[in-house]
Amino acid sequence: MKIYSKTDVGKVRTVNQDSYFAGGIGGNAVFAVVCDGMGGANAGNVASENAVKSISEFVIRSYRDGMTDEEIEKTVKNAVVSANIELYDMSVSDKALNGMGTTAVLAFVRGKAAVIAHVGDSRIYLVNDNIKQLTRDHSVVQSLIESGKITPEDAKVHPRKNVITRAVGAEENVAVDSAVLEISENDRLLLCTDGLTNYLDDGEILNTVKQTAPADVPDSLIFKANANGGGDNITVVMITG
Repeated sequence: MKIYSKTDVGKVRTVNQDSYFAGGIGGNAVFAVVCDGMGGANAGNVASENAVKSISEFVIRSYRDGMTDEEIEKTVKNAVVSANIELYDMSVSDKALNGMGTTAVLAFVRGKAAVIAHVGDSRIYLVNDNIKQLTRDHSVVQSLIESGKITPEDAKVHPRKNVITRAVGAEENVAVDSAVLEISENDRLLLCTDGLTNYLDDGEILNTVKQTAPADVPDSLIFKANANGGGDNITVVMITG
């Protein structure tokens, strides 16, 4: 497995509140976590940086060769829960950090198995000849779409489109969605923050991945998101066979 990644501040923001880790783990697996922080002043930076550090260190420390996919799934979920406790304790003990939180998307890939987990509205896509969103946005507009109150097109311009309903560190407890998937040799996993998906639709992402050398995908997607406005920080991680 190979992994390619990049983060960019975008064209409007002066500070990058996205953070990520991407690399090999054990002898035959790769692991990535992407976080998009929220909060006033530098609290968003603190949330995303500490979440990435906490989650990646937890997974690396806990992983053993021979673990089952179910054990890995439990490990990545526990990593997020542990990070949530750390961030929440930081936020209640420091007024400057009150209300901070972060999204989190994780992917652990070993052989034909991919273990994913997420909180918030950062996303994971499965890309081959088509593109499929593997995560469900924990957001106000996603809830409105599912209840039939607005359409996906409405959601793109809704005034609350950036309001998430779950975040790591925002509350004392957090619910983590996870899954174990079987992937094939031609499948690619794409992890990203909403700085990408708010400026490129699924079709544009698919075409870019299909037409670009794997190592150049993060750069190309970020370039296109910036060309379309670049109103937010952008982070892209791609895992490929």
